Amino acid sequence: MVKLIFCLHRLPHLDRAAFQTYWRERHAPLVAAHAAALGIRRYVQCHSLDEASFAAMTASRGGLAGYDGVAELWFDSLEQCLSARGPAAREAGRLLLEDEKRFIDLARSPLFFAHEHEVVPFNRGADVR
Repeated sequence: MVKLIFCLHRLPHLDRAAFQTYWRERHAPLVAAHAAALGIRRYVQCHSLDEASFAAMTASRGGLAGYDGVAELWFDSLEQCLSARGPAAREAGRLLLEDEKRFIDLARSPLFFAHEHEVVPFNRGADVR
């Protein structure tokens, strides 16, 4: 598995709630509709929580502004992801980018490919408090 990680900053005219609502209710269904054409196996949105709640933690790390969210797109392999270049994939990519320009500050939102290295395994039965 390989992931495309997209660290998102919202456009300046959007507040956090408007950004997250658009991303969840408008953009997510668009990604889902084009997942097969792009070879996306899984799509996860991580919406940031209220920054004020974590001000001390942010300040202890230099106080840089956090992201409004992180998108994770999962693919079987980097080769498979990069090989999705037919007409359907190109059109899907065009539509997604067009929509992203409506709510994401793309110039401030880096993306990168990564391999996941599990350190603490997911344990569905664990008692987490």
